[in-house]
Amino acid sequence: MSELVTGEAVALELRPAKLPSRALAVLIDMVVAWSAYLAVTLGLLAAAGSLDDAAVAAIAVATFVLVLVGVPIAVETLSHGRSLGKLACGLRVVRDDGGPIRFRHALVRGAIGVVEILMTFGVVACIASLVSERGRRLGDVFAGTLVVRERVPAGRTEYVPAPPPWLVGRFAELDLSAVPDGLWLAVRQYLTRMGQLDPQVGWAMAERLANDVVARTGAPAPEGVPPAAFLAAVVHERQAREARRAFGEQGAGAASVTDAYGPPATAPAQPPQPTTTPAQPPQPTAGPAAPPASPPPPVPEKPARPSTGFVPPA
Repeated sequence: MSELVTGEAVALELRPAKLPSRALAVLIDMVVAWSAYLAVTLGLLAAAGSLDDAAVAAIAVATFVLVLVGVPIAVETLSHGRSLGKLACGLRVVRDDGGPIRFRHALVRGAIGVVEILMTFGVVACIASLVSERGRRLGDVFAGTLVVRERVPAGRTEYVPAPPPWLVGRFAELDLSAVPDGLWLAVRQYLTRMGQLDPQVGWAMAERLANDVVARTGAPAPEGVPPAAFLAAVVHERQAREARRAFGEQGAGAASVTDAYGPPATAPAQPPQPTTTPAQPPQPTAGPAAPPASPPPPVPEKPARPSTGFVPPA
């Protein structure tokens, strides 16, 4: 499996897309784009039948640039690297470091794609993808992007370590809506692989990811909390919210905010202080304790007298 390596030498388990899947995604996008282009062109020509040839040519060029270039760029920017064809094939465009693309990445890919896909019918893009080790075309090389597979075969599941108990639930009020999916993916991949990294490299990577999360959420990280523990707690909070949305309150195992602000679990336990108050002697009672009530003693039965045959006088 080909891995994506970030600038901090952290290997992310992102699988670059191969040429067949990319070609199928481009074919789907081209069918949709050309169908829309022809429909818009015919509609405009029918509405502007009285215009001269120069105006018709200007409308055709504007429609070409808008539908076949501008719309794909806008779709990739707004969907963070997912076009209709890539969504159908389970692909996505990401940066070289695994993060989500922005407008400038989509603009460079779209501008160069006019030459290597539209004007040469994809021949240049196919040759570049075959030559590249990770299947990148020229637009990806100049934009610093990579097309990866989001749907991977089911295999071993990487374990995301749980945060320290004293951080669980501490970020219950944190706004995580602005954190993009690409950053979540990078954080998750780091947490699953941080045990295999050099300590200095792992610490630097955790600090960079923590700064990115803080910039997205707008809330500073607590002082004295290691960046890796902060990332684990934020990921745990996101998973808890997703569990609550899916299964209700029973699906979330987050601790309460009151418990989360307690001391760290690594703090040494305080030994019990010895008491200086001497033991008090038992206080004498005011009187003898009343004995418990006992049942009355049984009355002894008189022995039966032998019968003599005489009746006692009345």
